[in-house]
Amino acid sequence: MTISNKEQGVNVNVSDTAAFEQLLAARTRELTDTIEQLKNRIREDEAKDNALQRMNSFLSSIWNNADAIIIVFSPEGFIRWFNPTAERLLGYRAVDLIEIESPLLFHDPEELENRAVEFSLQLQQTVEPGLETLTIKARRNLPNEYEWNYIRRDGSKLPVSLTISAIRDASQITGYVGIAIDISERKKAEADLRKALIKEKDLNELKSRFVSLASHEFRTPLSTILSSVYLIAQYQQTEDQPKRDKHIQRIVSAVNLLTDLLNDFLSLGKIEEGKIQLRNSTFEPSKLIGTVISEMQGLRKPSQHVYYAHHGTPTVSLDAGLLKHIVMNLVSNAIKFSPDGAIISVRSERNYQYLQLSVKDKGIGISKEDQLHLFDRFFRGRNASHIQGTGLGLHIVSRYTEIMGGSITCKSILDEGTEFIVTIPCVEI
Repeated sequence: MTISNKEQGVNVNVSDTAAFEQLLAARTRELTDTIEQLKNRIREDEAKDNALQRMNSFLSSIWNNADAIIIVFSPEGFIRWFNPTAERLLGYRAVDLIEIESPLLFHDPEELENRAVEFSLQLQQTVEPGLETLTIKARRNLPNEYEWNYIRRDGSKLPVSLTISAIRDASQITGYVGIAIDISERKKAEADLRKALIKEKDLNELKSRFVSLASHEFRTPLSTILSSVYLIAQYQQTEDQPKRDKHIQRIVSAVNLLTDLLNDFLSLGKIEEGKIQLRNSTFEPSKLIGTVISEMQGLRKPSQHVYYAHHGTPTVSLDAGLLKHIVMNLVSNAIKFSPDGAIISVRSERNYQYLQLSVKDKGIGISKEDQLHLFDRFFRGRNASHIQGTGLGLHIVSRYTEIMGGSITCKSILDEGTEFIVTIPCVEI
Protein backbone atom coordinates (compact mmCIF):
# COMPACT_ATOMS: atom_id res chain seq x y z
CA MET A 1 0.00 0.00 0.00
CA THR A 2 1.21 3.50 -0.91
CA ILE A 3 0.11 6.70 0.83
CA SER A 4 0.32 9.99 -1.23
CA ASN A 5 0.89 13.40 0.29
CA LYS A 6 0.19 15.83 -2.47
CA GLU A 7 1.01 18.95 -0.52
CA GLN A 8 4.46 17.70 0.34
CA GLY A 9 4.94 15.92 -2.93
CA VAL A 10 6.12 12.73 -1.12
CA ASN A 11 4.97 9.16 -1.66
CA VAL A 12 5.58 6.76 1.36
CA ASN A 13 5.53 2.98 0.96
CA VAL A 14 4.22 1.56 4.29
CA SER A 15 5.69 -1.96 3.81
CA ASP A 16 9.22 -0.60 3.31
CA THR A 17 9.03 1.42 6.53
CA ALA A 18 7.99 -1.58 8.60
CA ALA A 19 10.82 -3.68 7.19
CA PHE A 20 13.28 -0.93 7.96
CA GLU A 21 12.09 -0.67 11.53
CA GLN A 22 12.43 -4.42 11.96
CA LEU A 23 15.95 -4.33 10.56
CA LEU A 24 16.85 -1.42 12.80
CA ALA A 25 15.53 -3.25 15.85
CA ALA A 26 17.51 -6.38 14.93
CA ARG A 27 20.70 -4.41 14.46
CA THR A 28 20.11 -2.63 17.75
CA ARG A 29 19.70 -5.96 19.54
CA GLU A 30 22.87 -7.31 17.92
CA LEU A 31 24.78 -4.21 18.90
CA THR A 32 23.43 -4.44 22.44
CA ASP A 33 24.42 -8.11 22.66
CA THR A 34 27.87 -7.32 21.28
CA ILE A 35 28.33 -4.51 23.81
CA GLU A 36 27.18 -6.81 26.62
CA GLN A 37 29.58 -9.51 25.46
CA LEU A 38 32.39 -6.97 25.36
CA LYS A 39 31.48 -5.85 28.88
CA ASN A 40 31.50 -9.48 30.09
CA ARG A 41 34.81 -10.11 28.39
CA ILE A 42 36.27 -6.97 29.95
CA ARG A 43 35.01 -8.09 33.35
CA GLU A 44 36.52 -11.55 32.78
CA ASP A 45 39.82 -10.03 31.67
CA GLU A 46 39.82 -7.76 34.71
CA ALA A 47 39.14 -10.77 36.94
CA LYS A 48 41.94 -12.68 35.23
CA ASP A 49 44.26 -9.70 35.62
CA ASN A 50 43.37 -9.44 39.29
CA ALA A 51 43.94 -13.17 39.77
CA LEU A 52 47.22 -12.90 37.88
CA GLN A 53 48.26 -9.97 40.00
CA ARG A 54 47.38 -11.89 43.14
CA MET A 55 49.30 -14.91 41.86
CA ASN A 56 52.30 -12.74 40.96
CA SER A 57 52.15 -11.12 44.38
CA PHE A 58 51.97 -14.56 46.01
CA LEU A 59 54.88 -15.93 43.97
CA SER A 60 56.89 -12.77 44.63
CA SER A 61 56.28 -13.15 48.35
CA ILE A 62 57.43 -16.78 48.22
CA TRP A 63 60.50 -15.86 46.17
CA ASN A 64 61.55 -13.03 48.46
CA ASN A 65 60.58 -14.47 51.83
CA ALA A 66 60.92 -18.25 51.49
CA ASP A 67 63.23 -19.71 54.11
CA ALA A 68 64.88 -21.83 51.44
CA ILE A 69 67.53 -21.44 48.78
CA ILE A 70 65.86 -21.36 45.34
CA ILE A 71 68.03 -21.57 42.24
CA VAL A 72 66.66 -21.82 38.70
CA PHE A 73 69.12 -22.81 35.98
CA SER A 74 69.02 -23.57 32.27
CA PRO A 75 69.47 -27.02 30.69
CA GLU A 76 73.01 -25.92 29.87
CA GLY A 77 73.67 -25.17 33.53
CA PHE A 78 73.62 -21.36 33.68
CA ILE A 79 71.91 -19.80 36.69
CA ARG A 80 68.81 -17.80 35.69
CA TRP A 81 67.28 -16.99 39.06
CA PHE A 82 68.90 -16.74 42.50
CA ASN A 83 66.60 -15.79 45.37
CA PRO A 84 67.43 -13.46 48.32
CA THR A 85 67.72 -16.37 50.77
CA ALA A 86 70.36 -17.92 48.50
CA GLU A 87 72.24 -14.61 48.54
CA ARG A 88 72.05 -14.43 52.33
CA LEU A 89 73.03 -18.04 53.09
CA LEU A 90 75.65 -18.53 50.39
CA GLY A 91 77.20 -15.06 50.38
CA TYR A 92 76.90 -14.42 46.61
CA ARG A 93 75.05 -11.62 44.82
CA ALA A 94 72.54 -12.73 42.21
CA VAL A 95 73.82 -10.13 39.74
CA ASP A 96 77.27 -11.75 39.83
CA LEU A 97 75.92 -15.23 39.04
CA ILE A 98 72.97 -14.99 36.65
CA GLU A 99 73.80 -16.24 33.15
CA ILE A 100 77.47 -16.52 34.24
CA GLU A 101 77.87 -19.26 36.83
CA SER A 102 76.58 -22.80 37.27
CA PRO A 103 75.07 -24.34 40.44
CA LEU A 104 78.17 -26.57 40.45
CA LEU A 105 79.87 -23.52 42.00
CA PHE A 106 78.27 -24.47 45.33
CA HIS A 107 79.14 -28.20 45.25
CA ASP A 108 82.17 -30.02 46.61
CA PRO A 109 83.80 -31.87 43.66
CA GLU A 110 84.61 -34.87 45.85
CA GLU A 111 81.01 -35.10 47.03
CA LEU A 112 79.82 -34.90 43.41
CA GLU A 113 82.15 -37.75 42.47
CA ASN A 114 80.88 -39.93 45.31
CA ARG A 115 77.25 -39.20 44.44
CA ALA A 116 77.95 -39.91 40.74
CA VAL A 117 79.26 -43.35 41.69
CA GLU A 118 76.15 -43.92 43.83
CA PHE A 119 73.79 -42.91 40.99
CA SER A 120 75.73 -45.00 38.47
CA LEU A 121 75.10 -48.09 40.58
CA GLN A 122 71.44 -47.22 41.12
CA LEU A 123 70.65 -46.43 37.47
CA GLN A 124 72.93 -49.08 35.96
CA GLN A 125 74.64 -46.52 33.72
CA THR A 126 77.63 -44.23 33.89
CA VAL A 127 76.78 -40.88 35.51
CA GLU A 128 79.38 -38.17 35.04
CA PRO A 129 80.28 -36.13 38.15
CA GLY A 130 78.95 -32.68 37.33
CA LEU A 131 75.71 -31.22 36.03
CA GLU A 132 74.52 -34.68 35.03
CA THR A 133 74.78 -35.83 38.66
CA LEU A 134 72.47 -33.00 39.72
CA THR A 135 69.87 -33.38 36.95
CA ILE A 136 69.74 -37.00 35.79
CA LYS A 137 67.04 -38.05 38.26
CA ALA A 138 65.00 -34.91 37.59
CA ARG A 139 65.12 -35.70 33.85
CA ARG A 140 63.71 -39.15 34.60
CA ASN A 141 61.07 -37.88 37.05
CA LEU A 142 62.67 -39.91 39.83
CA PRO A 143 62.79 -38.87 43.52
CA ASN A 144 65.70 -36.45 43.76
CA GLU A 145 65.99 -35.21 47.33
CA TYR A 146 69.43 -35.68 48.87
CA GLU A 147 71.63 -34.13 51.52
CA TRP A 148 74.52 -32.07 50.19
CA ASN A 149 77.13 -29.74 51.60
CA TYR A 150 76.91 -26.39 49.83
CA ILE A 151 80.17 -24.42 49.71
CA ARG A 152 79.65 -20.78 50.71
CA ARG A 153 81.59 -17.91 49.20
CA ASP A 154 83.85 -17.80 52.29
CA GLY A 155 84.68 -21.51 51.85
CA SER A 156 82.62 -22.76 54.78
CA LYS A 157 80.15 -25.61 54.34
CA LEU A 158 76.36 -25.44 54.69
CA PRO A 159 74.52 -28.78 54.99
CA VAL A 160 71.28 -28.69 52.97
CA SER A 161 68.49 -30.98 51.86
CA LEU A 162 68.32 -30.33 48.11
CA THR A 163 65.49 -31.21 45.72
CA ILE A 164 66.01 -30.63 41.99
CA SER A 165 63.03 -30.76 39.61
CA ALA A 166 62.78 -30.34 35.84
CA ILE A 167 60.79 -27.45 34.32
CA ARG A 168 58.93 -28.78 31.28
CA ASP A 169 57.11 -27.16 28.33
CA ALA A 170 55.09 -30.08 27.00
CA SER A 171 57.72 -32.81 26.68
CA GLN A 172 60.71 -30.48 26.42
CA ILE A 173 62.84 -29.56 29.46
CA THR A 174 63.37 -25.80 29.57
CA GLY A 175 65.28 -25.66 32.84
CA TYR A 176 65.63 -26.90 36.39
CA VAL A 177 64.71 -25.55 39.80
CA GLY A 178 66.67 -26.50 42.91
CA ILE A 179 65.17 -25.91 46.36
CA ALA A 180 67.59 -26.35 49.27
CA ILE A 181 66.63 -26.31 52.95
CA ASP A 182 69.27 -25.40 55.55
CA ILE A 183 69.61 -28.45 57.83
CA SER A 184 72.58 -27.26 59.89
CA GLU A 185 70.47 -27.09 63.08
CA ARG A 186 69.13 -30.59 62.44
CA LYS A 187 72.65 -31.87 61.83
CA LYS A 188 73.81 -30.27 65.07
CA ALA A 189 70.91 -31.85 66.96
CA GLU A 190 71.73 -35.23 65.43
CA ALA A 191 75.39 -34.85 66.38
CA ASP A 192 74.42 -33.87 69.94
CA LEU A 193 72.12 -36.88 70.13
CA ARG A 194 74.88 -39.20 68.90
CA LYS A 195 77.25 -37.77 71.50
CA ALA A 196 74.63 -38.28 74.20
CA LEU A 197 74.06 -41.87 73.10
CA ILE A 198 77.80 -42.55 73.00
CA LYS A 199 78.18 -40.97 76.43
CA GLU A 200 75.33 -43.09 77.80
CA LYS A 201 76.90 -46.17 76.25
CA ASP A 202 80.27 -45.25 77.78
CA LEU A 203 78.66 -44.74 81.19
CA ASN A 204 76.94 -48.12 80.95
CA GLU A 205 80.26 -49.68 79.98
CA LEU A 206 81.91 -47.87 82.86
CA LYS A 207 79.36 -49.30 85.28
CA SER A 208 79.91 -52.81 83.91
CA ARG A 209 83.69 -52.46 84.09
CA PHE A 210 83.38 -51.04 87.60
CA VAL A 211 81.39 -54.05 88.82
CA SER A 212 83.85 -56.44 87.20
CA LEU A 213 86.93 -54.56 88.41
CA ALA A 214 85.56 -53.90 91.88
CA SER A 215 84.82 -57.57 92.44
CA HIS A 216 88.44 -58.34 91.56
CA GLU A 217 90.40 -55.39 92.95
CA PHE A 218 88.44 -55.03 96.18
CA ARG A 219 88.76 -58.70 97.04
CA THR A 220 92.50 -58.59 97.80
CA PRO A 221 92.56 -55.66 100.27
CA LEU A 222 89.39 -56.86 101.94
CA SER A 223 90.92 -60.31 102.37
CA THR A 224 94.06 -58.67 103.78
CA ILE A 225 92.00 -56.68 106.29
CA LEU A 226 90.00 -59.71 107.33
CA SER A 227 93.04 -61.97 107.83
CA SER A 228 95.02 -59.26 109.67
CA VAL A 229 92.13 -58.55 112.05
CA TYR A 230 91.86 -62.27 112.74
CA LEU A 231 95.60 -62.60 113.43
CA ILE A 232 95.70 -59.49 115.64
CA ALA A 233 93.06 -61.14 117.79
CA GLN A 234 95.43 -64.10 118.25
CA TYR A 235 98.32 -61.93 119.50
CA GLN A 236 97.33 -61.20 123.10
CA GLN A 237 100.71 -61.12 124.80
CA THR A 238 102.76 -57.97 125.29
CA GLU A 239 105.69 -59.43 123.38
CA ASP A 240 103.34 -59.87 120.39
CA GLN A 241 103.10 -56.07 119.87
CA PRO A 242 105.53 -56.03 116.87
CA LYS A 243 103.34 -58.64 115.18
CA ARG A 244 100.23 -56.61 115.93
CA ASP A 245 101.91 -53.48 114.52
CA LYS A 246 102.80 -55.37 111.35
CA HIS A 247 99.19 -56.38 110.74
CA ILE A 248 97.87 -52.94 111.70
CA GLN A 249 100.13 -51.50 109.00
CA ARG A 250 98.78 -54.07 106.53
CA ILE A 251 95.24 -52.96 107.41
CA VAL A 252 96.16 -49.30 106.96
CA SER A 253 97.72 -50.03 103.56
CA ALA A 254 94.69 -52.06 102.46
CA VAL A 255 92.29 -49.31 103.54
CA ASN A 256 94.39 -46.71 101.67
CA LEU A 257 94.24 -48.90 98.57
CA LEU A 258 90.47 -49.20 98.83
CA THR A 259 90.22 -45.43 99.28
CA ASP A 260 92.36 -44.85 96.18
CA LEU A 261 90.19 -47.23 94.16
CA LEU A 262 86.99 -45.50 95.23
CA ASN A 263 88.48 -42.05 94.58
CA ASP A 264 89.46 -43.11 91.06
CA PHE A 265 85.94 -44.28 90.28
CA LEU A 266 84.37 -41.18 91.84
CA SER A 267 86.72 -38.91 89.90
CA LEU A 268 86.01 -40.71 86.64
CA GLY A 269 82.27 -40.52 87.25
CA LYS A 270 82.45 -36.75 87.81
CA ILE A 271 84.56 -36.28 84.68
CA GLU A 272 82.15 -38.29 82.51
CA GLU A 273 79.18 -36.36 83.87
CA GLY A 274 80.91 -33.01 83.26
CA LYS A 275 80.81 -32.06 86.94
CA ILE A 276 84.45 -30.98 87.23
CA GLN A 277 84.60 -27.19 87.55
CA LEU A 278 87.87 -25.25 87.65
CA ARG A 279 88.51 -23.40 90.92
CA ASN A 280 91.65 -21.39 90.38
CA SER A 281 93.50 -19.88 93.31
CA THR A 282 96.95 -18.41 93.86
CA PHE A 283 99.42 -20.66 95.68
CA GLU A 284 103.04 -21.82 95.73
CA PRO A 285 103.38 -25.02 93.68
CA SER A 286 106.63 -25.97 95.44
CA LYS A 287 104.84 -26.13 98.79
CA LEU A 288 101.87 -28.07 97.43
CA ILE A 289 104.02 -30.62 95.56
CA GLY A 290 106.45 -30.92 98.47
CA THR A 291 103.60 -31.61 100.88
CA VAL A 292 102.11 -34.28 98.60
CA ILE A 293 105.48 -36.04 98.30
CA SER A 294 105.94 -35.96 102.10
CA GLU A 295 102.52 -37.49 102.64
CA MET A 296 103.43 -40.33 100.25
CA GLN A 297 106.68 -41.33 101.98
CA GLY A 298 104.90 -44.32 103.52
CA LEU A 299 104.30 -45.77 100.04
CA ARG A 300 108.02 -45.97 99.18
CA LYS A 301 109.68 -49.33 98.78
CA PRO A 302 112.86 -50.08 100.75
CA SER A 303 115.70 -47.66 99.91
CA GLN A 304 113.61 -45.74 97.35
CA HIS A 305 114.19 -41.97 97.32
CA VAL A 306 112.03 -39.19 95.92
CA TYR A 307 113.88 -35.95 95.08
CA TYR A 308 112.02 -32.76 94.27
CA ALA A 309 113.12 -29.33 92.99
CA HIS A 310 111.24 -26.24 91.81
CA HIS A 311 112.51 -23.59 89.39
CA GLY A 312 111.16 -20.22 88.32
CA THR A 313 108.43 -17.97 89.69
CA PRO A 314 107.26 -19.13 93.14
CA THR A 315 103.48 -18.65 92.67
CA VAL A 316 100.82 -19.74 90.19
CA SER A 317 97.08 -19.29 89.74
CA LEU A 318 95.64 -22.74 88.99
CA ASP A 319 93.23 -25.32 90.39
CA ALA A 320 95.25 -26.63 93.35
CA GLY A 321 92.96 -29.65 93.86
CA LEU A 322 93.40 -30.96 90.32
CA LEU A 323 97.16 -30.32 90.39
CA LYS A 324 97.43 -32.21 93.69
CA HIS A 325 95.63 -35.22 92.21
CA ILE A 326 97.93 -35.19 89.17
CA VAL A 327 101.04 -35.13 91.37
CA MET A 328 99.75 -37.89 93.67
CA ASN A 329 98.92 -40.19 90.78
CA LEU A 330 102.18 -39.73 88.87
CA VAL A 331 104.38 -40.06 91.98
CA SER A 332 102.49 -43.12 93.27
CA ASN A 333 102.88 -44.76 89.83
CA ALA A 334 106.61 -44.00 89.84
CA ILE A 335 106.93 -45.63 93.27
CA LYS A 336 104.76 -48.60 92.29
CA PHE A 337 106.58 -49.39 89.04
CA SER A 338 110.14 -48.74 90.27
CA PRO A 339 112.26 -51.33 92.06
CA ASP A 340 113.74 -51.17 95.57
CA GLY A 341 116.52 -48.59 95.87
CA ALA A 342 115.34 -46.60 92.83
CA ILE A 343 115.56 -42.81 92.64
CA ILE A 344 112.45 -40.89 91.56
CA SER A 345 112.98 -37.33 90.35
CA VAL A 346 110.20 -34.74 90.53
CA ARG A 347 110.74 -31.29 89.05
CA SER A 348 108.48 -28.29 88.54
CA GLU A 349 109.15 -25.12 86.59
CA ARG A 350 107.07 -21.94 86.45
CA ASN A 351 107.59 -19.24 83.84
CA TYR A 352 105.31 -16.51 82.54
CA GLN A 353 103.51 -18.93 80.17
CA TYR A 354 103.09 -22.25 81.93
CA LEU A 355 103.76 -24.56 84.88
CA GLN A 356 105.59 -27.72 83.86
CA LEU A 357 105.72 -30.82 86.06
CA SER A 358 108.10 -33.73 85.41
CA VAL A 359 108.02 -37.08 87.21
CA LYS A 360 110.84 -39.43 86.19
CA ASP A 361 111.51 -42.94 87.41
CA LYS A 362 113.86 -45.88 86.74
CA GLY A 363 111.11 -48.48 86.61
CA ILE A 364 109.90 -51.15 84.21
CA GLY A 365 109.16 -48.73 81.38
CA ILE A 366 106.38 -48.79 78.79
CA SER A 367 106.56 -50.31 75.30
CA LYS A 368 105.97 -48.20 72.18
CA GLU A 369 102.80 -50.16 71.45
CA ASP A 370 101.40 -49.61 74.94
CA GLN A 371 102.22 -45.90 74.85
CA LEU A 372 99.60 -45.48 72.10
CA HIS A 373 96.85 -46.47 74.57
CA LEU A 374 98.40 -45.23 77.77
CA PHE A 375 95.67 -42.71 78.59
CA ASP A 376 92.70 -44.91 77.65
CA ARG A 377 90.28 -45.92 80.38
CA PHE A 378 91.10 -49.21 82.10
CA PHE A 379 94.22 -49.71 79.99
CA ARG A 380 97.15 -51.52 81.60
CA GLY A 381 100.50 -52.23 80.03
CA ARG A 382 101.30 -55.82 79.18
CA ASN A 383 104.31 -55.75 81.50
CA ALA A 384 102.23 -54.41 84.43
CA SER A 385 99.63 -57.15 84.76
CA HIS A 386 101.30 -58.49 87.90
CA ILE A 387 101.10 -55.08 89.65
CA GLN A 388 97.83 -54.11 91.27
CA GLY A 389 95.91 -51.24 89.65
CA THR A 390 92.71 -50.23 87.86
CA GLY A 391 94.06 -48.67 84.68
CA LEU A 392 92.21 -45.46 85.51
CA GLY A 393 94.91 -43.29 87.05
CA LEU A 394 96.62 -42.00 83.91
CA HIS A 395 93.27 -41.56 82.16
CA ILE A 396 92.08 -39.34 85.02
CA VAL A 397 95.40 -37.42 85.01
CA SER A 398 95.08 -36.78 81.26
CA ARG A 399 91.46 -35.62 81.63
CA TYR A 400 92.31 -33.30 84.55
CA THR A 401 95.18 -31.89 82.50
CA GLU A 402 92.83 -31.39 79.55
CA ILE A 403 90.27 -29.62 81.76
CA MET A 404 93.03 -27.23 82.89
CA GLY A 405 93.89 -26.54 79.24
CA GLY A 406 97.21 -28.37 79.39
CA SER A 407 98.90 -31.38 77.83
CA ILE A 408 100.70 -34.51 79.03
CA THR A 409 103.44 -36.45 77.27
CA CYS A 410 105.29 -39.65 78.05
CA LYS A 411 108.89 -40.66 77.35
CA SER A 412 109.69 -44.26 78.16
CA ILE A 413 112.04 -47.12 77.35
CA LEU A 414 111.35 -50.68 78.43
CA ASP A 415 113.31 -51.72 81.53
CA GLU A 416 114.97 -48.29 81.76
CA GLY A 417 112.27 -45.99 83.09
CA THR A 418 109.57 -43.48 82.31
CA GLU A 419 109.13 -39.70 82.43
CA PHE A 420 105.76 -37.97 82.39
CA ILE A 421 105.72 -34.26 81.57
CA VAL A 422 102.61 -32.20 82.31
CA THR A 423 102.42 -28.67 80.89
CA ILE A 424 99.63 -26.38 82.11
CA PRO A 425 99.06 -22.80 80.88
CA CYS A 426 99.22 -20.30 83.72
CA VAL A 427 96.64 -17.66 84.49
CA GLU A 428 98.30 -14.27 84.84
CA ILE A 429 98.46 -13.12 88.45
